[in-house]
Amino acid sequence: MDELSNRHFLIVGATGALGSRIARELSRQGAELTLSGRNEEKLGVLAADLGGAATVRADISTPAGPAAITQAVSGRPLHGIVYAAGVVAFGPLTELDDDTLDELLLTNVVGYIRLLRAVAPHLERDSLIVQLSAVVAESPTAGMAAYSASKAALSAFAKAAALELRRQGVRILDVRPPHTETGLTGRSIAGSAPKLAEGKDADAVARRIVQAMIDGERDLPSSSFA
Repeated sequence: MDELSNRHFLIVGATGALGSRIARELSRQGAELTLSGRNEEKLGVLAADLGGAATVRADISTPAGPAAITQAVSGRPLHGIVYAAGVVAFGPLTELDDDTLDELLLTNVVGYIRLLRAVAPHLERDSLIVQLSAVVAESPTAGMAAYSASKAALSAFAKAAALELRRQGVRILDVRPPHTETGLTGRSIAGSAPKLAEGKDADAVARRIVQAMIDGERDLPSSSFA
């Protein structure tokens, strides 16, 4: 995919720190966008900044979310999906409550699987799926066991789904960036983040991801952001 101009991309989690930056970079490359997220006001502001991108408000953690997104994009050719939605939680496994576990898995993994199940048949040939995992998929971390598991599940899913979708000409890019200054750790759904070293610049990470999309890469491990 050496040309992004006039290609239609769906970005889920578009109002997040990385999602919004990837959206802006794709827009600069001439891509047409459909933006999805839970906050309608933030979606509207981002869409206006990008010159009037289409939007669909949806909660990906519910069965109705993927269905609403699929309906919104099914009326026009779709050339790619960027899955940038995600939540994080901290704390010992023994203190992990059911609501936190459910939200982690539903948002980070289950909603994504439901979405691809519904949207994949609508993808054009030579399309691209980009999923944002995390470095913890490579190095599971104490105090983040459930979060690490949810991100590792994304990587495993990508390997199997890529084999199924290759005859359709669909490429999956699994992205596992190192700790990045997105503010996500300050918005955890449970617990408090440990003291972390300064993370990567979010703009640089977003640019690296879009370049990988253009260059045809299929795997973007944490080491790729050095």
